[in-house]
Parts: sequence; C-alpha cells; structure tokens
Amino acid sequence: MFKNILVVCIGNICRSPTAEYMLKHKLANKPGLTIHSAGLGALVDKPIDATAGAILLENGIDPSPHKARQLRSELLLGADLILAMEPSHLKGISDIAPQVSGKAFLLGKWSNNDAVPDPYRKSREAFDHVYKQMDKFTDDWLKYL
Repeated sequence: MFKNILVVCIGNICRSPTAEYMLKHKLANKPGLTIHSAGLGALVDKPIDATAGAILLENGIDPSPHKARQLRSELLLGADLILAMEPSHLKGISDIAPQVSGKAFLLGKWSNNDAVPDPYRKSREAFDHVYKQMDKFTDDWLKYL
C-alpha cells in the first residue's frame, strides 16, 4: 500500500503540482495518504503556473496552496511511490538517491511509458493537452493506489 506519493518534474510549477492535485482530488476518499510534489530544478516558493492553475480550477480542483519546492533526498527516501514526467527526471532522481530507483516510475507507465511534455511558457492548447494526458495517466494509476 502506497501511503506517501511524490510527484516530480523540473520546476514544480506546472506538471508535478497538476498531477499532485489531480491525485489528491481523485483519492480524497482514501484517508492517510500523503501526496506531494517537488522539482529537480524547482522555482522555490513560486505558486502553480497561472494557466495550469486555471485549468485545475475549471475542473473543480483548487491548487492555490501550492508552493514549489526543491527535490531532496529526504523526500525521495520517504516516498513509497515516485512518479516522474520524463525519463530524464528518472535519471535525475536516481542521481540524487540511487536506492529509490525501484519505486520511481513515469506517470505514463501504464500508457507505454509515455512522457508528459513540459507546457511551461507555451500556449493554452499545450496546457490543455498536458492536462488531458495527466488526467488519463492518473486514472491509470488509481487501481494501484
């Protein structure tokens, strides 16, 4: 049973907080779960990107408490499951804490290990595409959580 789920991307302002808040919303009926996020190159203390936040709000999910934070080995070691957006993120995670590689997977694991592209500083359409992709990928994980 996964009790501590960590979602990782680069800046921790677009993809990982979107997936974090999606999972919190979808798993709200499961008590005792910790779902959080961090970035390999976090824009520390920044809120979620305005476009990513707007899309979450439009879908009934409030990401306003989010503040970006830097990924640290303690976060990785404390997690039961680590979900990353791209293969390069898995490499970055392994570089920080090689011993966690067995519990680190792509968010798109159940969809041919598809990566989630970074929408940062791109169009609303790019954010919409990424949101739909992450919505499917988080649904794919639900049966395991």
